[in-house]
Amino acid sequence: MHKQNIVIIDYGIGNTHSISNALSYLGYKKLKISDSEEHIKKADALILPGVGAYEEAVNNLRKRNLEGILNEEVLINKKPILGICVGMQMLAEGSEENGWHEGLKWMKGKVKKLELPEQYAVPQVGWNNITINNTEPMFSKVDNDSNFYFDHSYYFDCEEKVLAAWCNYGIKVTAAVQHENIFGVQFHPEKSQTNGLKFFRGFFNSIK
Repeated sequence: MHKQNIVIIDYGIGNTHSISNALSYLGYKKLKISDSEEHIKKADALILPGVGAYEEAVNNLRKRNLEGILNEEVLINKKPILGICVGMQMLAEGSEENGWHEGLKWMKGKVKKLELPEQYAVPQVGWNNITINNTEPMFSKVDNDSNFYFDHSYYFDCEEKVLAAWCNYGIKVTAAVQHENIFGVQFHPEKSQTNGLKFFRGFFNSIK
């Protein structure tokens, strides 16, 4: 059994239980879904999930007064955090989805609408292969060109130096970012079957 304390941030949005079920399956039993400052402070690693609209996500996060404790734990105490889908997008400076909405500003870059050749559908829904730029720590157990499940209409237009993986969907779409102790993926590991489980195992094994 893995001994890491992992807290999945509960701010009313995200596949919290699906993520918890995937990690429990892998043997991570010290899991909490919580918005408690005490739990966040005691965690060894954090997960910031997210589905749906960016505006609702950042507003919910701030309504629960989570931005301050997350800034303290992630930026000052350097606690590892993994953002998933909209959770990854919130790492950016902000999003252009339905107007401008400020993010956590942990990484430079903006979230923009997918502007694609006409043969590509928006949203991007389904399985896409990824090209891995940086194997450690997120993709230590994942082969290059593995496929993951995506479901989004906006993407994180980030700096090249933080781009850990990308996929070709008419344009170069950011699939994963990383900077120091801050990580994020646009795809849903909890919906990506075997590759998603490999991703979770590799990531949490690498950061212990």
